[in-house]
Amino acid sequence: MNCRICNYKSKHVFSTTILNKYNDIKYYHCDNCKFLQTQEPFWLTEAYSDSISRQDTGVMSRNISLSKVVSVIIYFLFNRNDKFLDYGGGYGIFTRLMRDIGFDFYWYDPYSNNLVSRGFEYSKNLKNIELITSFECFEHFIKPLEDIEKIISISSNVIFTTQLLSESVPKPKDWWYYSLQTGQHISFYSKSTLEFIAKKYDLNLYSWGGIHLFTKKNIKRFIFNKLMQYRKWFLFNYVKMKMKSRTVDDMNFIKYLR
Repeated sequence: MNCRICNYKSKHVFSTTILNKYNDIKYYHCDNCKFLQTQEPFWLTEAYSDSISRQDTGVMSRNISLSKVVSVIIYFLFNRNDKFLDYGGGYGIFTRLMRDIGFDFYWYDPYSNNLVSRGFEYSKNLKNIELITSFECFEHFIKPLEDIEKIISISSNVIFTTQLLSESVPKPKDWWYYSLQTGQHISFYSKSTLEFIAKKYDLNLYSWGGIHLFTKKNIKRFIFNKLMQYRKWFLFNYVKMKMKSRTVDDMNFIKYLR
């Protein structure tokens, strides 16, 4: 089986059970870009009976935490007055949080319903998207490069989250991120994989744990690291003080939508 990232021949590294019912599902690892993928995922219709898994108990705390991270990155490194897009935005939680802080965020997700940021759906008519966020999406991509190309065709600045593979491929029982019971995680990236993708599309890569940034900008790593280090302390409070919340304006806007 060829690697879905670099097309290099991948080797079978283990088999396991998905959704507690599909046995002997094969996983393939690429020695070239260090990407790990499943066999063709025939089980996805069943896996996505709920767009957000019932096991995702961290959905609220994750969105709140990431809203602080992204607020700091946008405010200090990008044009805070432009428009932004949350790609794979789930129920619209993150979009609503960012609009409440003051950023002009929009929502897009073909597999989920927008419950809490209705009226602020993305359309191709929206121009000048400064930056895209895509949280816990990359591991769901069946054809990762196709999805990544769709994203960077809208904006070359992308903040995303995904947990990275270690140097040695973990066994199924040793890494929770395989998410075997949900069957939704089918693509797994190492740092080498992300570096390969960045080079392929002439982007710079900055990472802090499971948070990653693709961008054309040349950012001093010292500055990026300091922003990440102090993001939840005084930096976010400073940003929130400086921004004007859109909550009330959005309510008035929604009143007149037909």
